[in-house]
Amino acid sequence: MAKNINKKPVQAASTAQQNVADNEPTVMNPMIPAWLYDFKIQAIIVAVLSFVFYINTVANESAHDDLIVIVQNEYALEGFAGIPEIFTKDAYDSYYRQYNSSNQLAGGRYRPLSILTFAIEQQFFGAIPKDKIDSFFNHSITFGVKDPHEKVLIHDMHIRHFFNVLWFTLSVVVLLYFLRYIVFRKNYIMALIATIIFAIHPIHTEVVANVKSRDEIMSVLFICLTFIYAFKYREIGKKWMLWVSLLSFLLAFLSKEYAITLIVLLPLSFYIFDHRSLQRSLLATLPYFAVVGVYVIMRLQVVQPMNAESNNEILNNPYAFAVGNQKIATEISTSLNYLSLLVFPHPLSADYSYNQIPYKDFSHPQVWLSFLVHGILIWAFFYYYKRRSVICFAIAFYLLNLAMICNIIFDIGATMGERLIYHSSVGFAIALAYFLYKGMEKIKPESVGRASLAGFMVIIIVLCGFKTIERNADWKNDLTLFSADIKVASNSVMVNANVAAALIDKADFEKTEALKKADMEEAIKLLNKSIELHKTYVIAYLNKGLVYFKMGIPDSVMTSLDMARSLYPNHPKLPEMYYNTGVSFYMQKRYPEAIKAWQNTLKVNPEYAQAKQAIAVLNKAMQEAPLPTPSQAPAPPPSVAPSQQPQ
Repeated sequence: MAKNINKKPVQAASTAQQNVADNEPTVMNPMIPAWLYDFKIQAIIVAVLSFVFYINTVANESAHDDLIVIVQNEYALEGFAGIPEIFTKDAYDSYYRQYNSSNQLAGGRYRPLSILTFAIEQQFFGAIPKDKIDSFFNHSITFGVKDPHEKVLIHDMHIRHFFNVLWFTLSVVVLLYFLRYIVFRKNYIMALIATIIFAIHPIHTEVVANVKSRDEIMSVLFICLTFIYAFKYREIGKKWMLWVSLLSFLLAFLSKEYAITLIVLLPLSFYIFDHRSLQRSLLATLPYFAVVGVYVIMRLQVVQPMNAESNNEILNNPYAFAVGNQKIATEISTSLNYLSLLVFPHPLSADYSYNQIPYKDFSHPQVWLSFLVHGILIWAFFYYYKRRSVICFAIAFYLLNLAMICNIIFDIGATMGERLIYHSSVGFAIALAYFLYKGMEKIKPESVGRASLAGFMVIIIVLCGFKTIERNADWKNDLTLFSADIKVASNSVMVNANVAAALIDKADFEKTEALKKADMEEAIKLLNKSIELHKTYVIAYLNKGLVYFKMGIPDSVMTSLDMARSLYPNHPKLPEMYYNTGVSFYMQKRYPEAIKAWQNTLKVNPEYAQAKQAIAVLNKAMQEAPLPTPSQAPAPPPSVAPSQQPQ
């Protein structure tokens, strides 16, 4: 492929083509080594960078939403047997059912493709039969390794992380091909720079280090393949290429909803890069509307209406407490945060939920700054559109994908998330590469320009490498992740609660009572802050009850559980927690309180056999003297580790 670059620029065939100098073949820059133009060399460079930057994630375990999407997703754990349910259920159906709930997010989530890969992996790890799932869920990964079961789960997560790195590396190489073949045509150095910027950007650590976010990686991969084969079909005309493009488009949809942006981006790319008229570009896109129809039908068959109660829950609807124009003002303001993190990716956080980003109104300067910045981008789009410039495409790629996640058009159930800007960052990388290369060309002599660009890229690669590799380590597990993030997102309900949950589990492995007590007291402090921020946060009350249970203070346990029950009467953790609290009272010979706790167990679950038996035995024993020695108390239930509502 490098040989073609040595050809002189061809004469433009039309007036329209004469205005597209950025995309015409160019003479190889003699100041840049010829081998650097070769696709194989460039692919090796970006693949090595991708692999090296993220290989340390293989040492990680599960963190954040890995639990609800993989570790406790019965359909993924069933391996091949779970595939029918994966394609006919909401992505979080298993999670909702385990907590006696239904769809909690507006529009639902239908993203079966990445979950399919988790099921395939599980088949080779060892699929869990359907009749063994409930027993499997009685175990949970917490802090430390309690038994061989958890060792297996952690080992499996190491392998899943390795596959995530491979998926990311593959997607980056395909992105390079897409940029060379379509966006930058034969300006291959621009394509290389853009791909490197995308591959090394630290804001992508959440996507790669959190295995659950494989859906983002696969989405970009299949979007790029859709573009590639759409253009190959236009160039070569073989029908199978159109079918591959349409299939890639469907797979992009089944990865994540961002694929809908191609309805605009495809005709725009035909117009800019294929030099077609707008009418012909739109006509060439018509077959892709059939795929949209197929996906919509599939989605409507699966996604259920949103649970009415969830709309009032601040963790599902981050603007539930907003008044007046606060919602739209905060959404506009928050959109600028994404661009800010793309320009300077520090500090990073896995969570930006309530109340980490306070509500704003139109008196706040950031709202108007965001208006100005995005207004300039929209103006620039139309300015470069007339010139059929690559910058027009870059801006469109950025803004259309941003529109999917900024809450202004679609309610996504979260304020913001770093993984959500993954697609838009492709547009950012394209634009930055373009301006860096053009800047190099303006520096004279050429050797100084080339050295300046090379030096800048080396510095950026090194700085991003340190940040990315360091951030990857934070994603080891929930304790490491949220202990790091609480320094950044100290006002987030979820971050405080997640650190508390990790500390509760960690306390079980402390070597001294003093360390155990310190963990418990810090957990209570963080849970109280979560409740202060969000007074109806059920999981915080449940975990407070768990802390007090482990500290041997059953009265405080009852207070916390009663509060949780008033908010979530059928929470599946309540029966076992009430039951164990009754055992705690019983061990302290406080028999009336024990009976009350067991009665509460039956109020939540009338069929709880152990509670029925305990009440019967104790009532009978209280009629006799002396009371029999109580049987050994059951082990306390595992912590109810909160996880941010899935996005």
